[in-house]
Order: sequence, then C-alpha cells, then structure tokens
Amino acid sequence: MIDYHALAPEILLTTTVMAVLVVDMLPVRKYWTAVVGLLGLFVTVIPVLTLGFCESLDFCEATGVRTMFGESYVVDTFSLVLKGLFIGSAFVALLLSVGYLESDRFWQGEFYFLMLASVLGAVVMASSRDLVTMFVGLELVTGPTFLMAGWRKGDARSNEAALKYFIIGVLSAAVLLFGMSLVYGVTGELTFTGIRQASVGVLDGDLGGLFIIGVLFTLLGFAFKVSAVPFHFWTPDTYEGSPTPVTAYLSVVSKTAGFVGLLAICYLAFAEVATLWGAGLWILAALSMTVGNLIALRQTNVVRLLGYSSIAQGGFILVPFGAAIAANASGADLEEAFFATVTYLLIYAFMNLGAFAVVIAVGNRLRSAEIDDWSGLFNYSPALAGMLGLFFFSLAGIPPLAGWFAKFVMFRSVLAVGNTWATALAVIAVVNSVIAFYYYSKVVISAFMRPVPDHVPAAELRHYKTAPSLQFALVLTAIGVILIGIFPTLVAEIGEATRTFASGF
Repeated sequence: MIDYHALAPEILLTTTVMAVLVVDMLPVRKYWTAVVGLLGLFVTVIPVLTLGFCESLDFCEATGVRTMFGESYVVDTFSLVLKGLFIGSAFVALLLSVGYLESDRFWQGEFYFLMLASVLGAVVMASSRDLVTMFVGLELVTGPTFLMAGWRKGDARSNEAALKYFIIGVLSAAVLLFGMSLVYGVTGELTFTGIRQASVGVLDGDLGGLFIIGVLFTLLGFAFKVSAVPFHFWTPDTYEGSPTPVTAYLSVVSKTAGFVGLLAICYLAFAEVATLWGAGLWILAALSMTVGNLIALRQTNVVRLLGYSSIAQGGFILVPFGAAIAANASGADLEEAFFATVTYLLIYAFMNLGAFAVVIAVGNRLRSAEIDDWSGLFNYSPALAGMLGLFFFSLAGIPPLAGWFAKFVMFRSVLAVGNTWATALAVIAVVNSVIAFYYYSKVVISAFMRPVPDHVPAAELRHYKTAPSLQFALVLTAIGVILIGIFPTLVAEIGEATRTFASGF
C-alpha cells in the first residue's frame, strides 16, 4: 500500500517541475517560471513539516517510521531533516539565480526546470534504502548540474567547467555503479538491510575478495561526489567556471546529497564490515581538511578560495564519522558522531549559501571575483562588507556566529571517543581551523582595511542596487547564521532527532 502522505514532498516537487516546464511554454514573462518554482518549493515544505510533527496532528493516522516498497523507501526523522535541508537550500539557490539570469540573455525556464529536477533527486536520496533507488536519485541530482555548469554558453571557462565536471561525473558514476553491482552480485541483496545481514558471512566465503572490492569502489564513488581529497581535482575549476548560483548549489545541495548517500550506505549497508573502510574514512577526512586549506591559502580569487574551502569543510564534516569508525566506537559515541555530522551539514548550508550570495552581489558590481579588486569594499558598500565578514567568520567558526557551534559539536564528538585515532584527528582539525581562519580573514581584511583600487569606480558603485531576490537570500541566510550562533538549540534539536538513524550500527 502506498502512503501518499509520506510521498507528498516528492509528489509536490514533481508537480512543480512539470508546472515550471508548462509555464515556460506559455507566452508570459520568463520571470514567472522562477515564481512557480519558489512557490512550489514553499508548498513542498508543508508535508515535510506535517510528517515531522505527525504525532501532534489530528489528521495523521500513521506515526513513526514509514516503510514502503519492500523497505526500499523509508520516511524517518533523518530523511525528513535532510529533505527540509535540500528544499530550503534550493529555495535560496533559486533566489540567487533570479537576478543573475535576468542580467543577461540566459535561458531561464530550462534552468529552473533542471535545478528543481536535481532537487527532486536529492529528496529521493534522503529516503532511499536500496542500491537502485540511491543510484537513480544520485544521478538525478548530478545529471542536470552538468548542463547548469555550462549555462554561460559563450564563456570558454564555463564550457571547460561543464566538460570537466561531466567527465569526472561519468567516471565517478561508473566507479560507483561497478561497486554496487559487485555488492549485489555477491550478496544477492539490493536493500541496505539485506546487504548488512548478508555481509556477515560473505567475507569468510569464496567471494569475500569481490565483496571487499565492491565496498571500496562504492565508497570511492561517493568520495568523488563529495569532492574528498584525493578525488577533489574537478572542484576548483568547476566552481570557478560555473555560473555563481550553480556553484552555490553544487557546494551545498549536490555535496550534501553525496554525504547523505555516504552516510546511508555506511551506517545501514556496510556497518558489519566497518573494519574495511574505517581507516580510509579517517584518511579522507584528514587529507580533505589539510589539502583543501593549504591550497586555499594561495588563492587570489574568492570563488576558487571558496571551492577549496568547500573541500576542507567536507573534511570537517567527515571528521566525527571518520574518528568514530576508525576508533571502533559504538553506541552513544557513534550516535554523537552522527549528530555532529548532520548538525554540521545544516549549519554549513546557511554559511556557504550566504557566502556565495555575497560573491554574486559584489561580483555584479565589480565584474570580478579577485580579492585585490574587493579591496575597500566597506567604503562604497558597507552592508555587503558586513555580510562578507558575517559569513566568512562564520565559516571560520568564530563566535557568536553559527559556525562556532558546528565546530563545537565536531570536536565534542571526536574527543568523546577518547581514542588515539580520534585525538590525532582532533589535533589535525585544530590546526586546519587556524589555517582556515587565516585565509577567511584575509578576504575580510582586504574589504575593510585596504584602499579602493584606482580602477574601481567607488562613487558610482555606491548607488548600485542589489536585486530584491538576492537581498532576500542574503537576509534569510544572515538571520540563520546569527540565530543559530546565539541560540544553537534551534539546530541542535533538529540534529538530535536524527540520532536514532545510527542506533542500530
């Protein structure tokens, strides 16, 4: 029996995707495709909320975890939290796109159609509990973004970014699918629960070697998707060459979708064979933090800096999970690690979307993302300079902004394990936090303390107006960063609700 209430977010989002396509064919201003998309995302949040608070609503007949299609699709607190994150992030990304697309002769309806289709894939991934559904959802996330990355058709860098992203995306999909096919071939199971049960005796059998290869290739495929080092090489060029709203979308929604897949596979499917991949995850976390931050130090372009920052932030997100698994943690320690990872993902969305909103707003004025060109930003646009400091210092983890709580729960979860592996990773994370503060503050210092370059017409730029949709996105993300920083329980309670996902590890 199909639970239509549980599937309501996917149904409404699919309807929105089709509605955007229909409106795009009508003889109306293309701006209305964005309006339809934004309204559709807003409406889609409603069933997510009703499902989350179902126990207190009179019309809800079923409560608790909802399982459908032979345990292949599950709606629980974890999936609802991530669906809310995907839909909210897409709402902001769509706001960032409106003014950007209207500033030039870009195809608007098709762009919103592709973005919403990609969001649908992310929402499906949050509830996916078998290999086929997870892979289809992941490809629905990434497929449209190949086109979106090259949306500036007349720009050689955008074309290069799209081509690199497409090649690496296809390669990672092939690696992932090969790993999944081996796992299925050896275990005979598609659902994560079935794979976990079958994996207990597989390693001792004749096909144990194939199963190990399948597990490793599956995790490598997801490592490409989250741009973990050493599988990160596509990220900086793709981020710099893509339209900035697309870069913001890739850095939050697409990356988070990869983490959702990685968490679900590891916690649910490969939990019994954690010794195969625990140390590898520790190494990925350490390398991603260190390499991403060290290369970010040398960047002179804000977008490339945020690209390498995104790689480093991905390492920070992996730290709790990598430390806990490498230390063979279980029970409350593992649940704490899962809570820290999900909480970091939620806060990272606010910080990074806000940072890219500032990049778009300043870029519209200066037509440049070079840090030197941003010098003296405070002199002609103090509000944007303030927003820049707000989001960049939050990414660095400076109190009382939201980033401090993300770092706090990360370090708390690692230190709770108390193992040598965990302590070593905590030390690496501390060093990298200091490095990150240096390059984030470098941009802020340039904007506040350096003179305006001679070629920048500061007097004219004082009168430049930011698009209303972009202003709205800046306000939304800024409020989120400030409120979460001052009242961290707002996001902590949401993260707490997902702890049960890790209880059966």
